[in-house]
Amino acid sequence: MARIAVTGDDAVALAAKAVNPDVVAAYPITPQTIIVERFADFVADGEVDTEFVTVESEHSAMSACVGASSVGARVFTSTASAGLMLMYEIVFIAASSRTPIVMALANRAISGPINIHGEMTDQMLLRDSGWISLFCEDNQEAHDQTIMAFKIGEHPDVLLPVAVGLDGFILSHAIEGIEKVSREEALRFIGGERKTDLKLDTSKPLSIGLLHLQDYYMEARAQIKDAQDRAKKVILDVFSEWETQTGRKYEPIESYMMEDAEYAFITMGSSAGNARTTVDELRAKGEKVGLIKIRVYRPFWSDRIVELCKNLKGLISVERAHSFGGPGAILSQDIKSALYGSGISPLLAEYTIGLGGRDTLISGYHGMYNRAKKAFEEGKNLPIFWWGVRE
Repeated sequence: MARIAVTGDDAVALAAKAVNPDVVAAYPITPQTIIVERFADFVADGEVDTEFVTVESEHSAMSACVGASSVGARVFTSTASAGLMLMYEIVFIAASSRTPIVMALANRAISGPINIHGEMTDQMLLRDSGWISLFCEDNQEAHDQTIMAFKIGEHPDVLLPVAVGLDGFILSHAIEGIEKVSREEALRFIGGERKTDLKLDTSKPLSIGLLHLQDYYMEARAQIKDAQDRAKKVILDVFSEWETQTGRKYEPIESYMMEDAEYAFITMGSSAGNARTTVDELRAKGEKVGLIKIRVYRPFWSDRIVELCKNLKGLISVERAHSFGGPGAILSQDIKSALYGSGISPLLAEYTIGLGGRDTLISGYHGMYNRAKKAFEEGKNLPIFWWGVRE
């Protein structure tokens, strides 16, 4: 595979180009605009066979995606922050209509106050919508996971939309080297055309997106739950196939230096990079510390969390999002739910970091670790703490 230097947005656009979707409907918003700008160039230059639908808003973009996917088209879009909020009504319809749209999210703060920089709150708010939710640490992951998302979502046991998150500016605008996947390789992996019987077809009439009142609504929602459960096996199979084809290994939840770890960071997205470097530096000082990285946030792999935490004295949750008024940050609530009743109960320190694009340097990770370890040695949990906020 050719190795090139590109931004994260370019890496996603090139992945979409390799897939050659039937329809893209999108509206520009920083920091994802480059994705659809690049893809529009591919359309204008005849490098894809895609129908590019320009719309007046993100609400219309997702509506167009649902319509196109409902007739069997392979569909891609992207957005960020307030754009996702404007789509919010339709993202629920996309899942309930079982339309396997792939959407790249250049994760960004949500106003207000207005801010165009990175955090994960936008995508974390998808957690109860029925969408499968993936996060990327670097530009290679953004490229690869965009392609894999089509195969995951379109699988007949799943038929759910998939969101692929990359941190705004930290990945979306930063240049890294990636191994670019060609169209031949991408289509060999996902299949040349989307094949599904769940589509509007005059020769096989059915209805999609109808009114469901008390008699059927719960059954329709339960089908989404069942599809999320089935998606776990599909995701594992897709990751395994990707490793066979490309040599790049992916897991829903990855571990680093966890074999003998007494303490561990748990995080996702680009935050895992600084956390991993911190682990290396602490290991050099004799600290038994590791890293748990969440790649697939929905469906959530509770059993894997329990397995990785079974020998830990303390777990340090680091998250670029927050649940205001809630019992902790968003990811840490899932972690606590996973551990509750499992018989595994490491002490827990919770940190909210990097909102609005604020940097959290490696020195900050050392500070979070030292503060957490001190509490753990005293037998204490640390409630949610906003790291780096000026007093």
